[in-house]
Amino acid sequence: MLRYIYGDELNGFEKLRDTMFRDRAAQFRQRLGWEVQVNADGMERDEYDAQNPLYVIWENADGSHGGSMRFLPTVAGTMVNDHFTHLTGGVEIRHPMIWECTRFCLAEGAGARVSAALMLGGMEVGLGFYLTDAVGVFDARMVRVYRRLGWEPTILGTAGEGRAAVSVGLWNYDPALRAVLLQRAGISDRLSRHWFDRAFGSVDAPVAMAV
Repeated sequence: MLRYIYGDELNGFEKLRDTMFRDRAAQFRQRLGWEVQVNADGMERDEYDAQNPLYVIWENADGSHGGSMRFLPTVAGTMVNDHFTHLTGGVEIRHPMIWECTRFCLAEGAGARVSAALMLGGMEVGLGFYLTDAVGVFDARMVRVYRRLGWEPTILGTAGEGRAAVSVGLWNYDPALRAVLLQRAGISDRLSRHWFDRAFGSVDAPVAMAV
Protein backbone atom coordinates (compact mmCIF):
# COMPACT_ATOMS: atom_id res chain seq x y z
CA MET A 1 0.00 0.00 0.00
CA LEU A 2 1.02 3.64 -0.38
CA ARG A 3 1.69 5.70 2.71
CA TYR A 4 2.21 9.45 2.89
CA ILE A 5 4.24 10.26 6.00
CA TYR A 6 5.93 13.46 7.16
CA GLY A 7 9.38 13.15 8.64
CA ASP A 8 8.21 13.96 12.15
CA GLU A 9 5.74 11.05 11.93
CA LEU A 10 8.25 8.38 10.92
CA ASN A 11 8.88 7.24 14.50
CA GLY A 12 5.35 5.85 14.50
CA PHE A 13 6.37 3.46 11.70
CA GLU A 14 9.63 2.06 13.06
CA LYS A 15 10.01 -0.92 10.73
CA LEU A 16 9.03 1.08 7.68
CA ARG A 17 11.39 3.91 8.65
CA ASP A 18 14.43 1.73 9.33
CA THR A 19 14.05 -0.46 6.24
CA MET A 20 13.62 2.64 4.07
CA PHE A 21 16.86 4.23 5.23
CA ARG A 22 18.70 0.90 4.95
CA ASP A 23 17.36 0.36 1.44
CA ARG A 24 18.53 3.86 0.54
CA ALA A 25 22.04 2.96 1.72
CA ALA A 26 21.96 -0.26 -0.29
CA GLN A 27 20.80 1.49 -3.45
CA PHE A 28 22.75 4.72 -3.41
CA ARG A 29 26.04 3.62 -1.87
CA GLN A 30 26.34 -0.09 -2.61
CA ARG A 31 24.64 -0.46 -5.99
CA LEU A 32 25.19 3.00 -7.49
CA GLY A 33 28.40 3.96 -5.71
CA TRP A 34 27.26 7.45 -4.71
CA GLU A 35 29.18 9.31 -2.02
CA VAL A 36 26.43 9.36 0.60
CA GLN A 37 26.63 9.25 4.36
CA VAL A 38 25.69 5.93 5.95
CA ASN A 39 25.56 5.65 9.75
CA ALA A 40 26.67 2.80 11.98
CA ASP A 41 23.23 1.19 11.68
CA GLY A 42 23.56 1.03 7.89
CA MET A 43 21.08 3.83 7.21
CA GLU A 44 21.48 6.62 4.65
CA ARG A 45 20.23 10.06 5.59
CA ASP A 46 21.16 13.58 4.58
CA GLU A 47 20.42 17.13 5.68
CA TYR A 48 17.14 17.22 3.77
CA ASP A 49 15.70 14.41 5.88
CA ALA A 50 16.00 16.83 8.82
CA GLN A 51 13.65 19.33 7.12
CA ASN A 52 10.46 17.36 7.79
CA PRO A 53 9.89 16.24 4.20
CA LEU A 54 6.85 14.37 3.00
CA TYR A 55 7.72 10.76 2.18
CA VAL A 56 5.71 8.72 -0.30
CA ILE A 57 6.39 5.09 0.64
CA TRP A 58 5.27 1.75 -0.70
CA GLU A 59 4.72 -0.45 2.35
CA ASN A 60 4.99 -4.20 1.87
CA ALA A 61 2.50 -6.56 3.50
CA ASP A 62 4.95 -7.24 6.35
CA GLY A 63 5.34 -3.54 7.14
CA SER A 64 8.72 -3.16 5.45
CA HIS A 65 9.81 -0.66 2.82
CA GLY A 66 9.27 -1.52 -0.84
CA GLY A 67 10.10 1.84 -2.36
CA SER A 68 9.97 5.53 -1.57
CA MET A 69 10.69 9.13 -2.48
CA ARG A 70 10.53 12.41 -0.60
CA PHE A 71 9.10 15.85 -1.28
CA LEU A 72 10.15 19.29 -0.06
CA PRO A 73 8.78 22.72 -1.00
CA THR A 74 11.20 24.68 -3.17
CA VAL A 75 10.71 27.79 -1.03
CA ALA A 76 12.91 26.05 1.55
CA GLY A 77 16.33 24.43 1.10
CA THR A 78 16.42 21.87 -1.71
CA MET A 79 19.01 19.74 -3.40
CA VAL A 80 18.35 21.36 -6.78
CA ASN A 81 18.92 24.89 -5.55
CA ASP A 82 21.75 24.07 -3.16
CA HIS A 83 23.84 21.85 -5.43
CA PHE A 84 22.61 21.73 -9.04
CA THR A 85 22.05 25.27 -10.31
CA HIS A 86 24.86 24.62 -12.80
CA LEU A 87 22.27 22.48 -14.60
CA THR A 88 19.65 25.26 -14.64
CA GLY A 89 21.82 28.07 -15.96
CA GLY A 90 22.29 29.45 -12.48
CA VAL A 91 18.56 29.91 -11.98
CA GLU A 92 17.07 28.80 -8.65
CA ILE A 93 13.68 27.13 -8.82
CA ARG A 94 11.57 28.57 -6.02
CA HIS A 95 7.79 28.62 -6.11
CA PRO A 96 5.18 27.57 -3.54
CA MET A 97 3.44 25.39 -6.13
CA ILE A 98 6.61 23.54 -7.19
CA TRP A 99 8.02 20.91 -4.82
CA GLU A 100 11.24 18.98 -5.15
CA CYS A 101 11.19 15.18 -5.36
CA THR A 102 14.38 13.29 -4.45
CA ARG A 103 15.71 9.92 -3.22
CA PHE A 104 13.61 7.73 -5.52
CA CYS A 105 14.52 4.37 -4.03
CA LEU A 106 13.44 0.79 -4.57
CA ALA A 107 14.06 -2.10 -2.23
CA GLU A 108 16.11 -4.85 -3.83
CA GLY A 109 13.77 -7.12 -5.77
CA ALA A 110 10.92 -4.60 -5.94
CA GLY A 111 9.02 -4.96 -9.19
CA ALA A 112 7.91 -2.47 -11.81
CA ARG A 113 4.56 -2.17 -10.06
CA VAL A 114 6.25 -0.50 -7.08
CA SER A 115 7.89 2.08 -9.35
CA ALA A 116 4.52 2.80 -10.93
CA ALA A 117 2.84 3.05 -7.53
CA LEU A 118 5.41 5.58 -6.36
CA MET A 119 4.90 7.70 -9.46
CA LEU A 120 1.15 7.48 -8.85
CA GLY A 121 1.74 8.63 -5.28
CA GLY A 122 3.75 11.55 -6.58
CA MET A 123 0.89 12.46 -8.89
CA GLU A 124 -1.61 12.26 -6.01
CA VAL A 125 0.58 14.63 -3.97
CA GLY A 126 0.69 17.15 -6.80
CA LEU A 127 -2.99 17.05 -7.62
CA GLY A 128 -4.07 16.82 -3.99
CA PHE A 129 -2.04 19.87 -2.95
CA TYR A 130 -2.75 21.87 -6.12
CA LEU A 131 0.86 21.94 -7.29
CA THR A 132 1.88 22.78 -10.84
CA ASP A 133 5.12 20.80 -11.10
CA ALA A 134 7.67 18.66 -9.33
CA VAL A 135 11.36 19.29 -9.86
CA GLY A 136 14.08 16.72 -9.39
CA VAL A 137 17.60 15.61 -10.19
CA PHE A 138 17.97 12.22 -11.85
CA ASP A 139 20.62 10.10 -13.51
CA ALA A 140 20.59 8.43 -16.88
CA ARG A 141 19.23 5.10 -15.62
CA MET A 142 15.93 6.76 -14.65
CA VAL A 143 15.13 8.04 -18.14
CA ARG A 144 13.86 4.63 -19.26
CA VAL A 145 11.89 4.22 -16.04
CA TYR A 146 10.01 7.49 -16.54
CA ARG A 147 9.39 6.73 -20.21
CA ARG A 148 8.06 3.25 -19.44
CA LEU A 149 5.73 4.60 -16.78
CA GLY A 150 4.36 7.26 -19.09
CA TRP A 151 5.31 10.38 -17.11
CA GLU A 152 8.49 11.92 -18.48
CA PRO A 153 10.00 15.19 -17.24
CA THR A 154 10.87 18.26 -19.25
CA ILE A 155 14.64 18.37 -18.99
CA LEU A 156 16.02 21.75 -17.93
CA GLY A 157 19.70 20.86 -18.15
CA THR A 158 22.12 17.96 -18.28
CA ALA A 159 25.78 17.43 -17.43
CA GLY A 160 27.84 14.42 -18.46
CA GLU A 161 27.23 11.76 -21.07
CA GLY A 162 25.96 8.21 -21.20
CA ARG A 163 25.45 6.51 -17.87
CA ALA A 164 27.25 9.37 -16.12
CA ALA A 165 24.69 11.96 -17.27
CA VAL A 166 22.82 13.86 -14.55
CA SER A 167 19.81 16.04 -15.34
CA VAL A 168 17.33 18.39 -13.71
CA GLY A 169 13.75 18.02 -14.88
CA LEU A 170 10.22 19.27 -14.29
CA TRP A 171 7.24 16.91 -14.07
CA ASN A 172 4.00 18.70 -14.89
CA TYR A 173 0.99 17.67 -12.84
CA ASP A 174 -1.37 16.84 -15.69
CA PRO A 175 -4.56 15.20 -14.35
CA ALA A 176 -4.92 13.27 -17.62
CA LEU A 177 -1.79 11.26 -16.74
CA ARG A 178 -3.27 9.97 -13.51
CA ALA A 179 -5.30 7.33 -15.34
CA VAL A 180 -2.14 6.11 -17.08
CA LEU A 181 -0.32 5.73 -13.76
CA LEU A 182 -3.28 3.94 -12.16
CA GLN A 183 -3.21 1.42 -14.98
CA ARG A 184 0.56 0.95 -14.82
CA ALA A 185 0.41 0.41 -11.06
CA GLY A 186 -2.62 -1.87 -11.19
CA ILE A 187 -4.35 0.24 -8.52
CA SER A 188 -7.97 1.35 -8.65
CA ASP A 189 -8.98 5.00 -8.54
CA ARG A 190 -10.95 4.40 -5.34
CA LEU A 191 -8.07 2.69 -3.53
CA SER A 192 -5.53 5.33 -4.49
CA ARG A 193 -7.85 8.09 -3.26
CA HIS A 194 -8.45 6.16 -0.05
CA TRP A 195 -4.73 5.97 0.70
CA PHE A 196 -4.31 9.70 0.11
CA ASP A 197 -7.40 10.71 2.08
CA ARG A 198 -6.36 8.46 4.96
CA ALA A 199 -3.20 10.55 5.33
CA PHE A 200 -4.56 14.04 4.67
CA GLY A 201 -8.33 13.93 4.64
CA SER A 202 -10.03 15.64 1.73
CA VAL A 203 -7.75 18.50 0.70
CA ASP A 204 -9.97 21.31 -0.56
CA ALA A 205 -7.40 24.12 -0.74
CA PRO A 206 -3.63 24.50 -1.10
CA VAL A 207 -1.89 23.35 2.07
CA ALA A 208 1.54 24.61 3.14
CA MET A 209 3.99 21.84 3.97
CA ALA A 210 5.62 21.95 7.38
CA VAL A 211 9.30 22.87 7.31
